Amino acid sequence: MKTAIWAGAAALLAATALTPALADEIKQGGSMTVTYKDDVSTLDPAIGYDWQNWSMIKSLFDGLMDYEPGTTNLMPDLAESYEISDDGTVFTFKLRDGVTFHNGRALTAEDVKYSLDRVTNPATQSPGAGFFGSIKGFDAVAAGEADSLEGVTVVDPLTVKIELSRPDATFLHVMAINFSSVVPKEEVEKWGADFGKHPVGSGAFSLEDWTLGQKLVFKRNENYWRAGVPRLDEITFEVGQEPIVALLRLQRGEADIPGDGIPPAKFLEVTKDPQYKDLIIEGGQLHTGYVTMNVKMPPFENLNVRKAVNMAINKDRVVRIINGRAVPANQPLPPTMPGYDTAYEGYPYDPDAAKALLAEAGLADGFETELYVFNTDPNPRIAQSIQADLAAIGIKAEIKALAQANVIAAGGEPDQAPMIWSGGMAWIADFPDPSNFYGPILGCDGAVKGGWNWSWYCNEELDKQAIAADSMTDPAKKTEREEAWRKIFISVMDDAAWAPVFHEQRFTMRSERLGGPDAIFVDPVHIPVNYDYVWAKDVQ
Repeated sequence: MKTAIWAGAAALLAATALTPALADEIKQGGSMTVTYKDDVSTLDPAIGYDWQNWSMIKSLFDGLMDYEPGTTNLMPDLAESYEISDDGTVFTFKLRDGVTFHNGRALTAEDVKYSLDRVTNPATQSPGAGFFGSIKGFDAVAAGEADSLEGVTVVDPLTVKIELSRPDATFLHVMAINFSSVVPKEEVEKWGADFGKHPVGSGAFSLEDWTLGQKLVFKRNENYWRAGVPRLDEITFEVGQEPIVALLRLQRGEADIPGDGIPPAKFLEVTKDPQYKDLIIEGGQLHTGYVTMNVKMPPFENLNVRKAVNMAINKDRVVRIINGRAVPANQPLPPTMPGYDTAYEGYPYDPDAAKALLAEAGLADGFETELYVFNTDPNPRIAQSIQADLAAIGIKAEIKALAQANVIAAGGEPDQAPMIWSGGMAWIADFPDPSNFYGPILGCDGAVKGGWNWSWYCNEELDKQAIAADSMTDPAKKTEREEAWRKIFISVMDDAAWAPVFHEQRFTMRSERLGGPDAIFVDPVHIPVNYDYVWAKDVQ
C-alpha cells in the first residue's frame, strides 16, 4: 500500500489548527445569530450547493475526509485511517468506532455505501453526481442500468473499499465535499423528498427547529465524536433579513454575522470606520464570477454570438460597482489556482468588434433575451451594468431578478434561462484543484437537469482531456498536469462557453462577542464560515 494516514494525524491537525494563544481563549457554550436575506433551499447534502447552505450542511454532516479548519489541507474525518493501492485506484477507509447519527444509531460502512449510491443515482438529481465519475460502475448508475456502485464495497462494519476505474488525483478531495456526506438510509426513506427539511447527519450540530421564512436553529451535538467541538451550544439563522437591516442589527448587538456579507452600499462607510477595524475580516478565495449563455437556446448556439457577449461587457466598470473588491477575469480559473494561464489575454472589451460578430451571425439588428440574477445587492446593479453593455451592441436583455434558489433551479433546466449572472452564487472552488472549475460547471456531467453547468456546454473531447489530466496522480507529473488543464481552459475560452467577469475577494464582519481566528470566518472550504470552531467570548 502506498499511503496510510492514521487517526493520530487527524487529531494532531485539529489540535494545531488554532495557535496556543487562541486555544487559551476558547470557551464552551453560548450562542450566536446569523442573518440571511433568503430562506434556505435545502439541507440535504446530496442536493444543497449554494453559498448559503454549504457551511450549514458541513456542520450537520460528516464525510470520510475533511479539511484542517481554516485551510485547504486534507485530514481524515469519519475515516480513522485510509490506505491507497500502489496504482492509485483502490482506497480502503477504516471508520471511527462509536460515531452515531443524530437519531442515535451507530454509523457504519453500509451507510457510506448507501450515501455514495444515493448521490450518484439519477433519481436524486444531485448537482454533484459528476464528482464521482471515477468510481468503478459510475457510468452504469448514471445511465440507470444499475442501482449501486460496483466499486464501493463494504468489507466489514467499519471498513469500506472504493475502487476507481482510473487513477484520480482529486479523489480524496471529492471525499471531503458535502456531496460525500454520510446519511442514514432510514431517515432518507422516512422523509423522502423532504429529507432536506429534516436533515439527520452525524455532524457537530443537529437541526433543532426550522420555521420556514423565519429561522433555523442548530443545537450542539452532545455526542459528537470530536472532543471539544463544536464550541457553541446553539446557532440561530434568521432569514428574511435585508442586508442593510442585518448590518444595523449587528451594530446594535442583536446579530453576530451578516451571512450575506457587508452591503455594498455601506461597504466604504463601514470599512473606513475605525470602530469596526477589528471586526472586518478579509480573505482570498478561489472565485470566478461569470455570465452563462445557454448553448441549447438560440441564438447562443452560435459561437460568434457568445464571443460578442464576451467582448461587450465592461468588466472594469463592474469591478467599480463592488468598490474594487475584485480583479477582472479573462478565463475560468482564478489567478491563484494551478493551471491559470498568465500569458492569456482573453477577449478584449470592444463593442464595435462585438457588433461585427453579431452581424456575421446574421443578427446585425440584435435580438431579445433574458438575464437571470440573484436579487440581493449588488447583483441586480451588476446585471443592470451588463444589460447596458449588451444594449450597446443591440442585445435587449430583460433582467429576471429572483431568489437564489430560483435562479439555481432555472439554470438547471435545459431551456429556461438563456443567460445568468452567477454573482452571489459565483463559483468558489469546492477544493483547490483546477478540475473543480471544469467538471461541475463546464463538463458534460454538469450539463444535466439540476446541474450547475448553466451554459449546458458539453465538449466530449475536452472531457476526455480532463479525465487524462486527472489520471496524472504521480507528483512528478504535477507540472505536466497543470499544463494539461491550462490547455483545456483556453479551449473553453475558444468556444466562449461563458463570459468570465471578475475574481472577488471575500469580506465579512463579526460581532465583538465572537471568538475564533479570522481563517474560520472566511474558511476556504466551509464557505462562508466554519461554524464548528466559532466560540462566544461572553460565556461565564
